[in-house]
Amino acid sequence: MDSCPRPELFDFHGVWMSHLFTENWEDVQNFQARPDDVLIASYPKAGSTWLCQITDLLYFSQTTPEREKKLQIYWRVPHLEASSCSWMKGTDMINNLPSSPRLMRTHLPVHFLPKSFFEQNCKIIYVGRNAKDSVVSYYHFERMSLLCPEPGDWSSYVQRFMEGKMVLGSWYDHVSGWWEKKKTYPKIHYMFYEDLIEDTGREIDKLCDFLGLTSSVEEREGIAGRAQFSSMKKDSMANYSTLPVMDFKISPFMRKGKVGDWKNHFTVAQNEEFDEDYKKKMNDPSLRFRTLI
Repeated sequence: MDSCPRPELFDFHGVWMSHLFTENWEDVQNFQARPDDVLIASYPKAGSTWLCQITDLLYFSQTTPEREKKLQIYWRVPHLEASSCSWMKGTDMINNLPSSPRLMRTHLPVHFLPKSFFEQNCKIIYVGRNAKDSVVSYYHFERMSLLCPEPGDWSSYVQRFMEGKMVLGSWYDHVSGWWEKKKTYPKIHYMFYEDLIEDTGREIDKLCDFLGLTSSVEEREGIAGRAQFSSMKKDSMANYSTLPVMDFKISPFMRKGKVGDWKNHFTVAQNEEFDEDYKKKMNDPSLRFRTLI
């Protein structure tokens, strides 16, 4: 796997993608969801690995506690559209899951999602993160991951982000598209990374209500503790350190897990330009992100 060249960006049905997410496209689009499947969706670097860990623990920590110690998170919650190098296809990984319900994740824009998820009335958890912290986190991820195109320098990267020339397309379209879908498809639970940071326990309670899960206060508190960023960063089953395509000498996969780190990266001029651009693209007043908490 580590011999794979870095992929190139290309326009794929109007969304910028890399071949690592399109090589298995027919199988992805024909994927047959089951009514009890639970899908975790997000734009890249929005906290979806964190949410995968929380959801997996909510469903399985009581019945199969050894699961989290023996299986990496990307086996427990496979990535639907993944098809990188010699890595097993995400659709195959999901279809081979022995557990029920099947937990899975995606970074696809909502209009690329296989229709069967909606036809089967599946529960979908979406997590969004503010644009400024998203671009910072994505930048550091692309620096360290051979699964991503060369990121270039920070200044050009911010410009590319504003133009939507990122793997999986525009952040603006992604978060807005899923928000719009929520208005017509009620089984989407739209969460915010900033809320999870602010009060993990509160957000786990809301998630349990959405999923119809009952657990004791002690169980939920235990899960909140085991799914804290500091715990997951040290956990080889959750931090992606076992994947040779990621260079942890450049940056860890789980880097800071904070709200507001963008202030350490944006210049005053970049911030002003970004804010102006943001206002033009994000015109739904009901969708609000916090850049500081």
